[in-house]
Amino acid sequence: MIITRTPLRISFVGGGSDLPEFYREHGGAVLSAALAKYVFLSMHPYFHEQKIFLKYSQSELVDSVEQIQHRIIHEVFSAYGITGVDFNSSADVPAGTGLGSSSSFTVGLINLCNAYTGRHMTTAELAESACHVEIERLCEPIGKQDQYAAAFGGLNLILFQPDDSVHVERVVMTPRHYQQLQKNLVLYYLGQTRAASEVLREQRDNLRSDRSKVVILGKMVQLARELFTALGHGDIDALGAALHAGWMYKKELAKGISNERIDHYYEVGLRNGAQGGKLLGAGGSGFLLFYVTESEQERLQRALSDLQAFPVVFDDYGSTLLDLNQVFTMSTPLYVRAA
Repeated sequence: MIITRTPLRISFVGGGSDLPEFYREHGGAVLSAALAKYVFLSMHPYFHEQKIFLKYSQSELVDSVEQIQHRIIHEVFSAYGITGVDFNSSADVPAGTGLGSSSSFTVGLINLCNAYTGRHMTTAELAESACHVEIERLCEPIGKQDQYAAAFGGLNLILFQPDDSVHVERVVMTPRHYQQLQKNLVLYYLGQTRAASEVLREQRDNLRSDRSKVVILGKMVQLARELFTALGHGDIDALGAALHAGWMYKKELAKGISNERIDHYYEVGLRNGAQGGKLLGAGGSGFLLFYVTESEQERLQRALSDLQAFPVVFDDYGSTLLDLNQVFTMSTPLYVRAA
C-alpha cells in the first residue's frame, strides 16, 4: 500500500493575484503557510484486477477509468493509465472550508500515482502538474497558490510571473520567531462549507471589467512583499496589521467574499484582542483566522465561545510519501519529500 500525506494551507496576503487574469499582466505574490492538517490518500492493488474501487466522500466500483465520476480522479487516473486499484481518501478537515483541500487532493493524488507507477517529479513539477489538471484540463476558475503551498510546505512567498512560471521563496526566521508566530494564530470554524468556484468566477470577471479591482490586487501584492520582508526581520506582529489590511482589500474584490455573519464575528475578534484577521479561502464560509497574542487569546475565546477554535501549526514538509515499513517499526513515521 502507498500512502500520501498532503497539507492544507493558510493564505495570509495576496490571494487572487495568482489568477492568470492578473499575474500575466502584473505579476502576483501570495504569502501563505502549509498547515499541519492533511489530506491522506492510499492505493493498493484491488482483488478484482479489472475493476477500480474508489472510496472518498462517496464510493465507486467501476470497470474502467472512463466510468469514474470523480472529475480529478478520472483525469489523473486517465493520464497515468491506472486500473485494478483500491483507492481511499480521508482528510483532517471538511472540504469547502477555505483551506485549499481540492488542490491538496490533486497534489497528493499525482504524488500517489507517481509512486505507484515508479515515476519521478521534482516538487515544482508536482505543483505545476496539479495546476495543469485543475486549471487547464478541468477548467476550474482558480489560481496556482494552493497547489504550490501543498507541494512545498512551509511558510513561503509564492511569486507568479507573467510568463506563467512560479517561484517559491521560503520565509527565513529564527526558530523562536517561527514558533511564536504559530502560537499567535488561531482558527475559528464558522460551521459552513461551500465551493470556491462561484466567488472566484465573479472575482475573475471583475478583474476583466473593473480596473479598480486590479489596483486593489496590486496593493495586496505589495502587502505580501512587505510582510515577507518584515517576517524575515523577526517582526511577527506585522502579520496582524497585514491580515487586516488585506482583508479590507479582499472584501472589495467580489460581493460573495463576506457577509453579515462573517463581518460580525470579525468585528467581535478585533474588539477582543485580535490585531487582524481574515476569512480563509475564496469567501462566504469556512475558517476565520485571527492574529492574537497569547496574552489576549483567553479573552478572544470567551468572546467567540460559540465557535470552535483550532490552534495553528505549520507543516514544513509538503506532500510526502509515508513509508509503511517505518510506520510499523518506528514510533514516528518516515516522511519522504516528492523530490
